[in-house]
Order: sequence, then structure tokens, then C-alpha cells
Amino acid sequence: MTLVAFLGFCGLVIFAAISPGPAVVMSARTGLTEGLRAGVMLAMGIGTGAMIWALAAIFGLGLVFAAAPSLLWMLKIGGAAFLLWMGWTLWRDARTPFVAEDSRPVPRSAFAAFRLGLWTNLSNPKAAVMFSSIFLGTLRPDTPVWVLGLLLAVIFVSETVWNSLVARIFSLDRTRAKYISLKTVIDRSFGGMLALLGVKIVAT
Repeated sequence: MTLVAFLGFCGLVIFAAISPGPAVVMSARTGLTEGLRAGVMLAMGIGTGAMIWALAAIFGLGLVFAAAPSLLWMLKIGGAAFLLWMGWTLWRDARTPFVAEDSRPVPRSAFAAFRLGLWTNLSNPKAAVMFSSIFLGTLRPDTPVWVLGLLLAVIFVSETVWNSLVARIFSLDRTRAKYISLKTVIDRSFGGMLALLGVKIVAT
């Protein structure tokens, strides 16, 4: 792989990471309600999910989807159902008062945050198709294993750093204070966005 191709790959991966989607929404909400530590663990889960889809793309899952569209359809329905469920949960509990010691968020465990990030990213099987397109345009059949490992690292770092930054921005005290005063509106907005993204996964 040439340096130009590598830089082009990095640009595409970064663009994919910062594109609005379920991962960004969940990072914002986790940073807002649970703080930076939970947000970073969630971001690491998101990065791991992206690497899993990238590995699937390397092993030809995109081609499998093209040959058997019903498989992609089933995965899209499953992913959409997860996002719709998350959206409904946020909407349903929006009126529940925000109760935490010293008005600070009570974060879930590190593993639970990581797992939520992982499932959030795995809920969108279109990522495998996207990575397949990126790899087809930048990789040659004789690409060394160490280069593939470096590309996977770029994907993980891009997703983790970007979503950690989103969580950091939303974890600021001023942002949290505004959240406490507007919890119902904000939670229903997040829930509505997740539900719409779930519908979009099925519709596109």
C-alpha cells in the first residue's frame, strides 16, 4: 500500500467515524448522563465494534451480503430493533427524575459501558458494506498482514478518539447542569434520534 493510499484510507475512516449516527448519539448521551469515564469505555466498545465489522469486510462479508441480500436484511432488522428499543427506553424514562449523589451522574460499570458501545456499533451491519467499499478501493490482494493490522488500528483509534471527544464535550459540568433542567426534552430527543436511525438502517 502506498503512502497516498494509506492517507486516503485514514481520511475515509475518519469521515466515517465523525458522520452522525447511533454511535455519536450514544456517546453524547453517555457523556452527558454518566461522565467521561463511562463515555471513554463506551467509545472503546464502539471502536472494537468498528474493528469487528472491518475484519468481516476483509474476510468478504460485503460480498456475502451482495450474494445473499436476505442475510443483510435480517441483520439490519436486528440492529434496527436494538436501536428502537434503546430509543423507546429513553423516551419512556424521560420523565424519571435525575437522582444522583451531589447531583453527579452515577455511571454504569466500565464493562457495561464498553458492552453498550460494542452493541451500538454492531447494530449497524451497513458498516461492513462501507468498510468493504473502502478496502476494495485501497487494498491489494497481496497486502501484508502487518498493514492490515495497522489499518485496523487506525479504525479503532479514529472511532475511539472521536467518540471520546464527543463524550468529553457533553460531560462538562455546564452541559450536565443544563441536562438536569431539561431532562425530559433531552432524553426524548436522544430517544427519537436513535429510533429514527433505527428506521433509517432498515429503509436504506
